[in-house]
Amino acid sequence: MLRPLPLLTTLVLAGPVAFGLLGTVLPAFGYLVPGADAPMQAALGWRGLPRALGVAILSGVLSTLGALSVAALILAGWHGTRAFRWLERALSPLLAVPHAAAALGLAFLIAPSGWIARIPAVALGWERAPDLLILNDPWGLSLTAGLIAKELPFLLLMMLAALPQANAGPRLRVARSLGQGRVAGWFKAVFPGVYAQVRLPVLVVLVYGMTNVDVAVILGPSTPSTLAVQVTRWMMDPDLSSRAVAAAGGVILFAATLAVLALWFAGERLAARLGRRWVVSGGGAPERVARGAGLALAAGSAAMVLAGLAALAVWSVAARWSFPDLAPEALTLRSWARFGPSMVDVALDTVALAGAATLASLVLVVGCLEAEHRFGLTLGQRALWLLYLPLLVPQVAFLPGLQLLPLSLGFGPSWGLVLAGHVVFVLPYVFLSLSGPFRAWDIRLARVASGLGASRNRTLWTLRLPMLAGPLLTAAAIGIAVSVGQYLPTLLLGGGRIATLVTEAVALSSGGDRRAIGVWGLGQTGAALLPFALALIVPAILFRNRRGLRHG
Repeated sequence: MLRPLPLLTTLVLAGPVAFGLLGTVLPAFGYLVPGADAPMQAALGWRGLPRALGVAILSGVLSTLGALSVAALILAGWHGTRAFRWLERALSPLLAVPHAAAALGLAFLIAPSGWIARIPAVALGWERAPDLLILNDPWGLSLTAGLIAKELPFLLLMMLAALPQANAGPRLRVARSLGQGRVAGWFKAVFPGVYAQVRLPVLVVLVYGMTNVDVAVILGPSTPSTLAVQVTRWMMDPDLSSRAVAAAGGVILFAATLAVLALWFAGERLAARLGRRWVVSGGGAPERVARGAGLALAAGSAAMVLAGLAALAVWSVAARWSFPDLAPEALTLRSWARFGPSMVDVALDTVALAGAATLASLVLVVGCLEAEHRFGLTLGQRALWLLYLPLLVPQVAFLPGLQLLPLSLGFGPSWGLVLAGHVVFVLPYVFLSLSGPFRAWDIRLARVASGLGASRNRTLWTLRLPMLAGPLLTAAAIGIAVSVGQYLPTLLLGGGRIATLVTEAVALSSGGDRRAIGVWGLGQTGAALLPFALALIVPAILFRNRRGLRHG
């Protein structure tokens, strides 16, 4: 029964991507959509294409380089210190904050009438907000800053997990014994090994930076928008022929993504060559400047996201709050009373969708890992690429196909289609979070159970899974957080008829009701963070007399 599960999981990961790409490419060249007249020419002829594509590439590359550089600098300069432990505790919870909620909070901070601008306004006596295009700037700089702030915790935690495999401690000691400073020694001796371990997550960040929709709608330019946002607008157009143009736009963005990935690989080779010259030359690095910059940028990034969430919270209970006051005149629960009841209904639907997607992913992942254990299967590099496939292919390149191809077969948008789309994106994260603890479980316990007459299935259900309750709950929390943040799959596969917290929050971002945005943004953040709190509390209660089992 377990043996087919790895193949089934492969089909779940690769099938929708291949199916969706086919369903995108065919309409892009005039097939499947009746009445579509030369959609590729229409997409290529869109006047905003060069700017939209340029901003997408610029924000994707700069945000990836920024998040990777800051994560490397903070590890090189501060790993193992008290300041690093404080920063790690501040950044770790931010990983669970949905992209849209973090972007909404950042928008509340950096807008011309936001919290940051109110500080000099109070000091200098400004009565009006400055007429500056900070938010939604034409070059996507605020979009890039938001992506850096949100992706930094992800890359930092991935690099932390990779340090043991990179043999970081002994390598750094050898470099220091040869006279290298802390930062220079870390970059020369440790970073190459760490980067080899986190290369795929870095590529995921690059692809997401180029092709995200929810963050770009909130922080990115609007005239023209990024190409991914424009593709989504074409997809939601009532004119069916526009969907073929959207498919053509998705193909163009996919081709651009492949080109940028090829350039990134070339950049890796160039950086490796320059790095070898640096190592041979014996040159050092500006240690104090590098350490100071790393700490300041990482702390500033964490502070921006946390302050943004605080701004959401204050706006959700604000009464009258005019510019340039730093705080509202009074606090009230009127906004919660107004939007709370409708938000609860949407929150329940969101949690039901996230719970179903996470449960399906957990069943597949546990089945695959148990099959790996029983039948001696090993996960090679190709399988790892397959695991990351839905995250490496832009969503706007295959989700339009997943919408159009079922439509051509007579299947319209539905809750089940949205659920299937969520499973495609939740499953990789659940696998990555659970595979380590599952494989690290002491196999001698299974041998003892077998010696006492227990079957393999009984050992799994009554011994292994209960002992891994902590990692299972953590994997479930990660899966729910990923599902809660899925904007584009919900919007496209649900045809705009399935409402979740993220779709409602992003829809409100174009309006001017900050109190409503505060309520919905906090609701989305709470839905993502609550499972993590339960993942910490439940094992502590279950294993209150068994300290070694609290963390699996």
